[in-house]
Amino acid sequence: MSDLKDKNSFEAVIGLEVHVQLQTKSKVFSPDANKFGSEPNQHIHVISLGHPGSMPKLNKKALEYAIEMGLACHSEIGRYNFFDRKNYFYPDLPKGYQVTQDKTPICKGGYVEIGFDTNTPKKIMLHKIHMEEDAGKLMHVDGKDISAVDYNRAGVPLIEIVTDPMITSSQDAGAFLTEIRKMVRFLGISDGHMEEGSLRCDANVSIRKKGVTTLGNKVEVKNLNSIRYVQKAIEVEIERQTNLTLQGKKIISETRLFDPEKNQTYGMRMKEELNDYRYFPEPDLAPFVVDDTMLEDIRKKMAKLPRQYYDDFTQKYGLPSYDALVITEKRDFAHLFEEAIAHTTCYKQVSNWLMGPIKSYLKENGTSLRKLSLTGAMLADLVNLVEKGTVSYTVACQNIFPAVIKTGKAPHDIAHDMNLVQESDSDVLMPVIQEVLAQNADKVVMYKNGKKGLLGMFMGEVMKKTNGKADPKLTNQLLVESLA
Repeated sequence: MSDLKDKNSFEAVIGLEVHVQLQTKSKVFSPDANKFGSEPNQHIHVISLGHPGSMPKLNKKALEYAIEMGLACHSEIGRYNFFDRKNYFYPDLPKGYQVTQDKTPICKGGYVEIGFDTNTPKKIMLHKIHMEEDAGKLMHVDGKDISAVDYNRAGVPLIEIVTDPMITSSQDAGAFLTEIRKMVRFLGISDGHMEEGSLRCDANVSIRKKGVTTLGNKVEVKNLNSIRYVQKAIEVEIERQTNLTLQGKKIISETRLFDPEKNQTYGMRMKEELNDYRYFPEPDLAPFVVDDTMLEDIRKKMAKLPRQYYDDFTQKYGLPSYDALVITEKRDFAHLFEEAIAHTTCYKQVSNWLMGPIKSYLKENGTSLRKLSLTGAMLADLVNLVEKGTVSYTVACQNIFPAVIKTGKAPHDIAHDMNLVQESDSDVLMPVIQEVLAQNADKVVMYKNGKKGLLGMFMGEVMKKTNGKADPKLTNQLLVESLA
């Protein structure tokens, strides 16, 4: 169709603004607790509420976390910094202004690599990462024409990660957000829970004719609280802008919101109607300097990043790319793998356990690794028991692993306590095999006449008589030799 051909003549240009709440114990400029899920207005202080005469003080840990993210993103760290006041009125902004960084962002430039497991990796270039404080939250009261304000979130430390306008698809936007979430979780600077608002994203979307270098009018889609919604909102907005352009209509530069139920965006406010923020240096906060000693101390303390784990797992330990990606989705999985391989060289088998029985158990029981009494040494013990033929994989999964989780005992102790150690002595197994074959003489004849599938039946009978303790490999070998 010509309509589709016309649509294909356009390309999207997307820039993302990602707000990440930092996991400090207190807020960025005041001593009130930084804690999610409490009753409204429990974590407030004269500073976060903007009482006259109250003096803010920078949370050093928040600064360190911001620098860690900059180092992880290959950014240049700003050495001389000051905060600015961004002036605007909104009910959940108690001071009437937001303390942020305008002229001196803590991190300049940098990039985040996506698709590094493919043949076409991409670097999403960053414009800056700056620090600021979060606003409060409006609580709309059902059935009433009023809104209440919860100031628990006011003053929570944020970093805002701003990309260059260079992303060209919703898939790349989703991959970038996924990588950002993994990075902040591995660094331990944020929990990255989008559903709780600790990671939020605004998408700036425009379209232009392919081959054109100038940017089209930008539309900002705000307050997207899941990676899937970010992708869907971008796709919807690209479609909307393309259709308007084909109809000869102008794209209005505005702020829009996304309705996931209706799968559409709708106007919130015109860009031209936005106030002049009148930035000026925050007079109550002294400038601060990041010196070489501080920078080096932060660099040394930084946790290992998912990309570093991925490279180690694939290059040092020979894991397939798929395994390494799955294991590096969560920091606890990567840590457990690294702990386990200190006690075994069966790297792929450790990976199989993490992706199989362990992941299934966590999903079925709605729990996490940190809540289990499973150490790397225990996981390695499980793997080694199977690889040495001490127990079968089935017994390890169905009997020993649940007992390890329940009791916290070492797998090899459980195997002996529960009498689950495999019988691997041919002198013990041969009499059992001969008994099974004698009791099934007619089946032996059928097997020798070509019904080789009966071997499984003979195996099953041996297993019954040994209470599942016969070594499957040795038993199979002895059966084949006896039936020859």
